[in-house]
Amino acid sequence: MTTRTASRSIESGWIKPSTILFATESPTHERAFAYALASAREYSAKLILFHAFDTLAVAASDTSGIRYYNPEAAMKNEEKHLQPLLDRARGAGVSAELAVRPGLAAPQILVYAREHAVDRIVMATRAPGRLGKLFIGSVAEEVLRSAPVPVVTIGPEMIDPQIHSGARSNPLRHILCAISLHSPAMLVAELATRIAADHGAELTLLHVMPTREEARLDPGYSATTLEARMRSLLSPPAQRQLRIESISTTGDTAEEIVYQSNLRQSDLLVFGAHEASTLSTLVRQGVINRVLGQALCPVMTLADSIAMRSDEKEIVANNEAYLAGIF
Repeated sequence: MTTRTASRSIESGWIKPSTILFATESPTHERAFAYALASAREYSAKLILFHAFDTLAVAASDTSGIRYYNPEAAMKNEEKHLQPLLDRARGAGVSAELAVRPGLAAPQILVYAREHAVDRIVMATRAPGRLGKLFIGSVAEEVLRSAPVPVVTIGPEMIDPQIHSGARSNPLRHILCAISLHSPAMLVAELATRIAADHGAELTLLHVMPTREEARLDPGYSATTLEARMRSLLSPPAQRQLRIESISTTGDTAEEIVYQSNLRQSDLLVFGAHEASTLSTLVRQGVINRVLGQALCPVMTLADSIAMRSDEKEIVANNEAYLAGIF
């Protein structure tokens, strides 16, 4: 496996965020909002209620019936819709403010997050249609694969957000981190480790080798060896202080991640996200899409662009290629 030098280290705000951006839509995803609100209360963080709106969708008509765009009126209208959320957040004792921007949601979320030193993004994904569990929304996917900070996505199957919020009344008890053994995974593993340490949670490191890759393994490969290598991603103090379990298995990656998470009643899933291939973007059946569609707990992703310099990025020519641990 290729080893590279990561260009980033964990920032304190990723563990204890001081500013959380909640990317809301209309209608508001209540479970995602409840999670964002509980997180903001837990960390005494400012909560940004962010919404981007389609300028064409809010065009108005004058008395002659001619369509026109009034940016000031459109902005006020969107803010009016968000005011109840702002009131609820402030009523819960959270410092909150509105941020409304015209334009496409994903680019606006990413620009705002970079310009305003956001520490964490919380957003939701819905399950549209009969095949909803197989894919996530294009906005969520674009954001989590490119965001400069960790993104927590609340999927359609997640249970009570208060249970998984990390609030001291309902602390995180178990975190599952799906990883690989190249350098971006080191940052992902460190992120999961730091969060586990902050909450006194158990940590499971999981590596899934797709069945089709099994035949290509080095003759010296063994599950025990790989599990030891996974542990080596963690610092010696973390290995001594945390309750850590490492698992190496083969099978369908998404199914194994969801299965192992459900088996342990995980409160948080953590893994890396690379830029999607054209094929996986079109069919929306990649690992991330499927995990988010089925996970019973929040999923935290870290874009591999955070961990690697642009000249170090892996070039994947085959649309069906699998980069272990980065999905």
